[in-house]
This record gives sequence, structure tokens and C-alpha cells, in this order.
Amino acid sequence: MGGLDQVFRPKPSPPGPLPAILLNHSLLCYGQPALLCSLYNGYRQRFNSVKTVKLEFTIHIVEMELQLLHYSRIPSYCPPKFTPKKYLRCRKNKLNFGIPSKPFENTGINVNPMVILNNASKRGDTETAVVVEKPPAMLRRFEVFSGHPTPFGATPRDGGVNFSIFSSNASSATLCLISLSDLREKRVTEQIALSPLTNKTGDVWHVFLKGDFEDMAYGYKFDGSFSPEDGFYFDSSKVLIDPYAKQREYGALGPDKDCWPQMACLVPSTNDEFDWEGDLPLKFPQSDLVIYEMHVRGFTRHESSDSKYPGTYLGMVEKLDHLKKLGVNCIELMPCHEFNELEHYSYNSVLGDYKMNFWGYSTINFFSPMARYSSSGIGNYGLGAVNEFKYLVREAHKRGIEVIMDVVFNHTAEGNENGPILSFRGLDNSVFYMLAPKGEYYNYSGCGNTFNCNHPIVRQFILDCLRYWVTEMHVDGFRFDLASILTRSSSLWNAVNAYGSAIEGETVTTGTPLSSPPLIDMISNDPILRGVKLIAEAWDCGGLYQVGMFPHWGIWSEWNGKYRDTVRQFIKGTDGFSGALAECLCGSPNLYQEGGRKPWNSINFVCAHDGFTLADLVTYNDKHNLANGEDNKDGENHNNSWNCGQASISYLEYIPCLLLDEVFLCMSLGGRICKYFCEEIETTPNEKFFSINYFRWDKMEEASSDFFRFCCLMTKFRRECESLGLNDFPTAERLQCHGHAPGMPDWSDTSRFVAFTLIDSVKRELYIAFNASHVAVTVALPVRPGYRWEPLVDTAKPAPLDFLSNDLPEREMAIKQYAHFLDDNLYPMLSYSSIILSLSPDDYI
Repeated sequence: MGGLDQVFRPKPSPPGPLPAILLNHSLLCYGQPALLCSLYNGYRQRFNSVKTVKLEFTIHIVEMELQLLHYSRIPSYCPPKFTPKKYLRCRKNKLNFGIPSKPFENTGINVNPMVILNNASKRGDTETAVVVEKPPAMLRRFEVFSGHPTPFGATPRDGGVNFSIFSSNASSATLCLISLSDLREKRVTEQIALSPLTNKTGDVWHVFLKGDFEDMAYGYKFDGSFSPEDGFYFDSSKVLIDPYAKQREYGALGPDKDCWPQMACLVPSTNDEFDWEGDLPLKFPQSDLVIYEMHVRGFTRHESSDSKYPGTYLGMVEKLDHLKKLGVNCIELMPCHEFNELEHYSYNSVLGDYKMNFWGYSTINFFSPMARYSSSGIGNYGLGAVNEFKYLVREAHKRGIEVIMDVVFNHTAEGNENGPILSFRGLDNSVFYMLAPKGEYYNYSGCGNTFNCNHPIVRQFILDCLRYWVTEMHVDGFRFDLASILTRSSSLWNAVNAYGSAIEGETVTTGTPLSSPPLIDMISNDPILRGVKLIAEAWDCGGLYQVGMFPHWGIWSEWNGKYRDTVRQFIKGTDGFSGALAECLCGSPNLYQEGGRKPWNSINFVCAHDGFTLADLVTYNDKHNLANGEDNKDGENHNNSWNCGQASISYLEYIPCLLLDEVFLCMSLGGRICKYFCEEIETTPNEKFFSINYFRWDKMEEASSDFFRFCCLMTKFRRECESLGLNDFPTAERLQCHGHAPGMPDWSDTSRFVAFTLIDSVKRELYIAFNASHVAVTVALPVRPGYRWEPLVDTAKPAPLDFLSNDLPEREMAIKQYAHFLDDNLYPMLSYSSIILSLSPDDYI
């Protein structure tokens, strides 16, 4: 109470000296916390049996005085002017303290320098009036009010900013305001302690401030128990990041090469606006998607990109026309949530450089786009990243390209018990993470911790985050990394807490897979989120594999890892995969039809960011991750790859196998992912760590230009074919399987051949075949009276004869070369190749 003094006269008087001298003691002890604490504890013990309102009021006032003295030890803190009536309004005899009427306002102006207590005689006590002059208030830049518990985060409103944050187990909370200059020096500019009486509602701490927030960041300090064995990591020396922060400032090495310097979040402003120019979601049917997975920095960072803004969101915008030409209508961005590239900063003696976190699957803040992907870098607290990300989405939509984000809600950057305290751990560790009974971290993510996704607070946080990226950033959907973790039961799982009532016969422990996980339920039925693309990586590092079984509510799709493995096994000639491949090409009805889903619920892919690229897939039997200094311990081991030639062979000699993959993808009836990183095309082994991952635009223009042409033509062909974007699984009336002879498929273990015909309303009928044998074969084609088969694709042929497009000058000559085969309804196929034939009228040629 800023030096507020009181007269205490407990009645009846207990034995010993009357505590009326407590006033004098408190005056003498002001600014001497230890002395006052000792005095207070002594009186409390002495008069513990006295149960009068007056004594309880005495103790309460001294408790408030103690709290005030604690605040006074913070040089930059000026305590608010409390209204005693707030604590005494239940009493009939009011006290007039002469304090301004606005509660918790701190303008830095002392409205009334006197505090007057003059009602003692009306209570029948000895008439006494005490007048004490208060010390002058410190000048501060903020007015402080109690604030509102919702919404979470920092929210501009009513001429100020409302701050709200959750912590159920903290004993105290402090809002830290930090200028940019102080942030770099790891100093807190101003601290505002939050009162549990006036700045807390339930488990939510809140405060409302008015003042000048220009170039001002914020964070929090929470105090409480530091007992990891009980799940608590409260540490009042740590400035914590608000989980709901929208912009951040960090990323450079701190003093003494500190990889985790003090971080903070920009206080938002209503002036931060972006012109969307009427942008609306594209809402493409998922069956029509051609998804291109990419890394923002890696896509344009190499000098061969000739980008004005290499390695940034703006650099990506410069290359959107390239993607459109490729036939891409959806880009899937590898993690763009804020992460620390310096997380694994250490010297790599192999390359003579420092290790960095390139991929970004280690989120620090889920509401902030990665600042270092913006052309302005980390300046201005990452505000440039917000607007540049919006610009990327807007320009992609203008070109008919949707934007999907790869999101990592299964774990955070705080790692295991040896990791840093950045945000969630210091806010309420036992709420945000899955913990074992003795405080250990469950590690279903393989990254040290597991986000407690189905806890009510955590799932609401995830829902709020997804809504933000849809409504504010206009993204079109999400791919959920290790999504099976989102189906696991939370720590202290309680069905009553989740659903309002117990579930008969259900007894689960932490991490148990749930048939109807609350988080997936909430996302699936959310009025905003159920209209966007929702894609699950339906497995995790704890052994939970849910491909075909992920809880889906009819709208979730899955990365079809079984498709990937089946195609790879078939290409390398593994026994027993011809029948499985046929199922994959039909949209995997064995996985999705019974559950009521469709072919487009299967996201078909052969390669993605995990494991080998397409070029690696036919180059190595095993991984060779030595250049990054990890002793070949990192990366995916389960690659199902095959070294089909000398490592020094020209890349073009691998193209038949790579084109085989491309044909598999385009002929699949589900959605698909086309991963087209330039490391698939060529990389230079001796480049520095980051450049290994860079898209080599110069190589694309050289050796791989034919591959680029083939991909463009294949995606165009897929769009033109009605039968390759079906909304349901094909029936026998549309699709017929064949072997080396028509209508005689071979599903034996030794079969290396799969063929089928597909009725198409645009192309009449297609004949598609795959020969994964090392032996060439001549296949007999189905007879179609009045029509003949015409070659379109043959991956065994050199470019440009691998795809006989209508504008190809050599097209007629190439067709005539096969006329003597086609006249007899035959076609020769070389080893490890695929073909596509279309049906034309017999008099067409």
C-alpha cells in the first residue's frame, strides 16, 4: 500500500503487551523486510488463539504490507494504489482512506499525499487519529488495471493492452516489459507484479496496461516450487515466452556464444494491418491436389536461384510461377513456426562449420512465423515475418496454389529434463507435458518430451493456434507431424474431465491411445477448422502406427506410409508386393473403404523429408550421413532403397526408376505428395552444411531439365483424366486388372508385373503397366474392336520420347516405330519401366 499505516487495537486484549505498538513497529521497520517479518511472525504466534475480526484484519493488513515491501525491492517497480474498500466492503463501518477512486491506476502522480484514518472513536475504541505522509510515487510509463482473463495472450483493446496467461500451480506472477536495447543486454526494463487477489481469475493471471508500448517486448516470470520429481520447474529468474505471442525477437548468439539468449515477444498494436486484397480460400477438392513439400529457406537460398530475397518468404513468391508450371496446386511448408536454428550449435569438424537446426521440427512459439525466413530478419521483433508470410499466402492464392503448414504439436523445443526453460515448462510443466509419476518425461516424440495434447488447457491452446493461422494468416490446412501423439491420453487422464461423465469400462493410463481423443474431436467438429485440409502423419516414435486407423470423423486424410513402403519394395524387386501395389493404385481401399473414407483420404507419396530422396532411393542400399558430423546415427534407417548402379553413373541413367515413381504417383487415385527438392537432382558433397539442403536451380536447368519436363506433363495429364481424381473407389465396371496377357493378373510372390485398364470419360480408356523385373517382357493388350492402343508414356525411352506430347515434333515417327507391335495388340516393355497407352479410333492414325 505504498507506505500505508494503520492503528491496530485487537479486543479483547490478550495477555502481555497490547499490540497497539504494532503501528510504530511497522513504521520503524518500513524498508526492512527481515525485521518486519520477524515482528509479524512473533505477534502471529502470540495471538494465534485470539479469533476476533480485528486481529484477523491486523494480520491481513500486515500481509499486504509484506507483499508491498517485497515489491519495493524491485527498483523499477512502483506499486499500484490499492483501494482498501475492496478488502473491507463487507464491513458496515467504512474507512475513509482518501485514495483516488480508480482502482489499480498508477499514473505516477500522487493525487493525495496524506493517508487518514479517523473512524476509531465510532468503533468504541480510544479515539485516535493518525496522519502519515506517504513517500512520493515513482514516475512510470504505464497505468495498471486489473485486466480480463480472456482472451489469452496480449490483446490491444480500449486504448491499452490486456495481458492474460494460464498457470494453475504458480504462487506468483510478474509481467516483464523489455525494450529492444535492454533485451540485447538481457535486462528487464520494467516489472509489474500481479496480485493473486485482483489479477487472477481461476487459474488465469491477467492485467491491463495503458501507456507507450512502442518497441516494447514482454515476457513473464513465475514463481513456485522447483521440484522436478513432482513435475514443477518454477524459476522466478527466467523470463518466459507467452505461448500466445504473435511476434518474437531472437535468434542471434548471445554473450559468450549463448545459444539461448533472453527471448521476448512484441507487444501487439492495432496498427499492424495487412491488405489482403479480397483474398479468399481456394477450397480445392482434395482429390485434385498435387502437393509440393518444400523448405522455405532451402528453396531459394542457393545463389543459382537468382532471387532478390534468397531463402525467404519473398524469395518463394518469386518462384511460385515455376511451381504452377510444374502443375502444383498446393504447397506444404516444412515448419514455419518460430524455432531456434542455433539449438544444436556445435562445431562440425567434417565440414569445418557449425551444426544448425535446418528443418525446424523443434517449435518454440506456435503463433509466430519463423522470423529468419523474412527478408527483414529478426529486426522489429519479427513483425516483418508476419506480413511477408501473409504476402506469400496471398500471392500463392492468386496463382491457384493452396498453402498447407507442417505443424509440430507433438513436442516442443524445451526437450527433456536437461533442456532449457523457455515457456511451457516454466509456466506449468505438469500441465503442458506428459509426465510419469516421478516427474520423468514420456518421450513418444523421440525428441525428449511429449506435449500433453488431450489435457483441456493444452487442447484449447492447439485449437486457438490453428484457428489463428486459418483466420489471420489464411492458410488452407495443416499436416500434423507425428499425429498419433494427438490421440494419446494426457497425464492424469480423466474421462469426466474430458467428456463430463465417466466411460464405462474405460481405464487408461498416460499415453494410452484413445478411440475418440478429445483434441481430434474438437478439431474435427470446429466450425472453422473442419473446412480446411487436415492431414495426419499417423504414427509416432513410441510405436503407435495408425495408418488406415487414425480417428478421422470422415474428414482427416493420412500420409499413407504403407503406400510409400509398398512402392519402394515393388521397385526394388521384393517378393510378394504385386497385389499390394494394385491396392495402392486403387486408393488403398483395404485401408480406407471400410471406415467410410474415400481414395482422397490417402495422401500417396514415395519420398518426403524423412529418409532418402528419389535420387538416393536408387543410388544407395544404406544411408551415408557422414558430412554432418553425426556419425551416420541420424536420419531414417527404413528406406527400402536399392543401389541399382555405380554411384558415379550419370544421374540421367537413374531417370527410368525416378519416372517410374512419378507414374506411380500420378496413376494413384488418391491425393499425392510430389516432393521436388533439388537434393533429388544433385548436391555437391563438399558444400557447407546448409547448402546440402539447398535447391540447385542451375542443376535443374542442366541435367534434370528432362525430368522437369516429364513431371510437368504428368501432372497436366493427371488433371485431364477424370478417372484419376475419383471421389470413390473404382469398381469392376471401370477398372480391370491384367498380367502379361489380358484379364490374367499374376499376384504370386514372384510377380514383378502389374497392369490395368481404366475407363475414362475424357481419354476413353487407359492401359497402364509397371514392369519391375530385370527382364524385358512383351505384353498382350486387351482387344478393343474399332479402336487401337496408342503409346503416350514409356519411361524406358530417352527424353523427350519418354512422353509423346502433342507438341513433340518426333511424335508421329515414334508412334510409327511401334505400329507393327500395336497392330497385333502387343507392346514391348524394358526392365524397370512403366507405360501408359490411350485408346484411339482405329482410323485415327
